[in-house]
Amino acid sequence: MARAIIADDHPLFRAALRQALTETLDTPILEAASFEQLSELIHSEPQIELILLDLTMPGNRGLTGLTSLRSRYPDILVVIVSANEQVATIRQAMAFGASAYIPKSMPLAELQQAVHAVLAGDTWLPEHLRDAVEAELPTEHVDFAQRLEQLTPQQFRVLECLADGLLNKQIAFELNVQETTIKQHVSAILRKLNVINRTQAGIVFKQMLNSPDLNAATDV
Repeated sequence: MARAIIADDHPLFRAALRQALTETLDTPILEAASFEQLSELIHSEPQIELILLDLTMPGNRGLTGLTSLRSRYPDILVVIVSANEQVATIRQAMAFGASAYIPKSMPLAELQQAVHAVLAGDTWLPEHLRDAVEAELPTEHVDFAQRLEQLTPQQFRVLECLADGLLNKQIAFELNVQETTIKQHVSAILRKLNVINRTQAGIVFKQMLNSPDLNAATDV
């Protein structure tokens, strides 16, 4: 039974990660080339404990994929593996629940160390970036991360739809529920995020999870 999923759209990099993880994990390792495929694998493999997630794979918009996974599957450890080494992005990822952040430039031996640390219950950051990343995170990011944790998985999905500009009727259709249920979720989201309307909720969500550094970076 598989314990881990490598989620990255570059086959050669997935192969390198698989080689490194094979020596660390004693179970099969699954692979996903898109966020949609990752979601399908998680649904069909409930024993998954660890996900290595690329920030810019298809379907993963900024840190939205990370926060979505943490909301829906809080028991699964998520390790970000990315070419983006911007301190601001790494800080945000850790604030929003990543167990580790591994630059793609790191040797595979250090990746193994990181996975060992995460499976042992620790968080991990590359040594050369640790001091800068662990400096005080902007208060608004910490506050928003804490508020996001209050949302139920269904409320988080509704928030994602709000950020995409969908109306209540459209969200109800997407989630296959009654429109009155969506209205209740929206009211709860506004209260938990401490925003005044659905537009503000969507804007804040996008701003917090899509930093300029992340949008400017090109992953490999």
